[in-house]
Parts: sequence; C-alpha cells; structure tokens
Amino acid sequence: MAKTTKDWEELADDEILSMRIRDLNLHIQGSPLEPLIDRLYRELDAQGIAYHPPCYLADEWLCPDKVPIIGIPFCLAHPRLRHIEQKIMFEVEGGTEQSCMKLLRHECGHALNYAYTLYKRTRWRELFGPFSTRYSDSYSFRPYSRRFVIHLEDNYAQSHPDEDFAETFAVWLTSESAWERKYRGWPVIKKLRYVDSLMSGIGSAAPVVTAKGTPPWSASRMTSTLGARYERKRRVLGTEFQGFYDDCLRELFPAPKHAVGAGAKASRLLSRHRRRLIDNVTRWTGHRKFDIHQLINRLMARCDALGLYADAAETDHLMGVTSLLTAVASNTLRTARRPHSS
Repeated sequence: MAKTTKDWEELADDEILSMRIRDLNLHIQGSPLEPLIDRLYRELDAQGIAYHPPCYLADEWLCPDKVPIIGIPFCLAHPRLRHIEQKIMFEVEGGTEQSCMKLLRHECGHALNYAYTLYKRTRWRELFGPFSTRYSDSYSFRPYSRRFVIHLEDNYAQSHPDEDFAETFAVWLTSESAWERKYRGWPVIKKLRYVDSLMSGIGSAAPVVTAKGTPPWSASRMTSTLGARYERKRRVLGTEFQGFYDDCLRELFPAPKHAVGAGAKASRLLSRHRRRLIDNVTRWTGHRKFDIHQLINRLMARCDALGLYADAAETDHLMGVTSLLTAVASNTLRTARRPHSS
C-alpha cells in the first residue's frame, strides 16, 4: 500500500530514497507550490489572459514539445525532498520563491506559445527565428547582446528561438521588470512590444491546442525509487575523466612535497575552497553545480595520484584552478539547462 505523506516525511533520508516516487503520494494542492502557481495565474489575469496552463509534478522543469502544460520538479512539492535534492545535487532549481516564479513564467511562455501556435506566425519567425531550429546540448552566447532579454542567469534566451520567446514573455509578464524603461533603446524592445501585442490579442480566446492524457515524466507514474532516480541522474550528468589534464595540474602545483615553502596537499586546497570554486565557475559557465563538484573531485583524485602539493601562493593557485575548471567545463560538459523539446 502506498504511504501517505505523513507516513514518510519523518523517515530518515536513506529510507525515503528507497521508496518509489509514485508512492510518495505528492500533489500540488496543499504544497508550497500551490500559492506560487496561483500567483502566476493572477499575473495572467492582470494582463487579461484567461487561459491558465495546467501544471503537474514531473522529473524536471519542462513544457513538453508543443504541449501546453507545465512540468515542475516533484522535489519542490515537499521540504524534505528539497533537502534531499540539495544534499545530493548541491542545488535546487527553483528552490526559492523568486527563482520558482522566474521558471514558472518562463514555462508559461512555452505553454502559451504552444496553446495558440504562435510560433507559426510570420512575424514570430522574423523576430525570434525558425521554431524548427534544432536544439543542441550546448550553446554559445554573447553576454552583452542587447538583442535578447535578461531573465534566467545563463543567457538562456540565446539558446533557441523557442527559449527566446519564453524568456521575452517572462520579462513581459513580470510586473516589477519595468521592461519599457529597462530595455528602451535596445533592439530587443521590438520583441517585447510584439509579445505585448500578441497577448492583447489572445485575451479570452480559447486555446487552439490543449493537453490530453497523462503528461510525460509524471511523478504520479514513476515506479523507480528516489535513490535510483538520483543514480541515473548522476550517471547522465557525470563525465568520464581519465587524467587528460595531468600536465596542467603539474604546472599549477609544481612544488615538490619537501620543497621549501611547500604547503598542504593540492587536493586539500581544492577541498577547502570547493564551494567558492563551484560558485565562481557555475556563475560564468552556466553548468550545474553537481557537474563542477564532480569535476573537482576528479581533479582532487588526480592531484593525490600525482602527489601534488600547493605552495604558499594560494591566490595564484585558486586563479589557475578556476581557469582550468572553466576551460574543462566549457569543453567537456553540457550546459546547465536541457532543451524543453524532445
């Protein structure tokens, strides 16, 4: 028999990880997500948009390809699951009210795009590009471009025309964004004004497309355990590391163990400054903290295998390690966000 929330919320983390996800009996109603979704719908009402895209608990943030329904990571439906996500993955995407609202508005942009097939319009394609553009596991971006809005931290608007529209919509919907003033004089103002015109035209119109059947990756149907889910996630996000950067590490930490001025083990230096390194690298590369954490673990293991020690110039070491991590992440790891389309 499936446990109710009260049956498992006091269990130890290991016991919760052994449970099937569907047996966690999670629901949006009564969860911390409910007031945030209600807020999203009030924002739509304030703009005269009657259609409220439905939301459900999924494995990650997504809006299935051309299906107007918003998937929200099931871990956000319960504080204990957020705690476990933070413990294992080192971050919770949408774990704060501000970040959750940003992602809800973004996914809502996808949902409205699909519900009214806006991507088929000629002007939409002129401003945002072909909707049929293929997604890639990674993308390059121009951080100072004024042709795109700034909403999510990883310049996600530049990854695909569909994401560009969703990001533009999210900025338009955010009342405190003051987009008319902030983006005045930027080329992207044309996109924002187009979205403003589009949404005025939608109003109370019924959607052309609606979600049917059970949505994909629904938490209510997941038969794997929570622990197995994290094992899969770690395998997918992990990257093979076979010592290709040994020469770089030897250059970064050239001091022999017994040399004058030699300090602690290089691996200990990395461990001591792990959080600072992770925060700095993820901020500028857009990669998941889990990826960078794992990469640091591999570098630490190689430092120990090579017997490397740091000298007294910790600042120089940290600058070098940060540069190396950034280069390795940029060349070998996937970007932090995955395409919504499949």
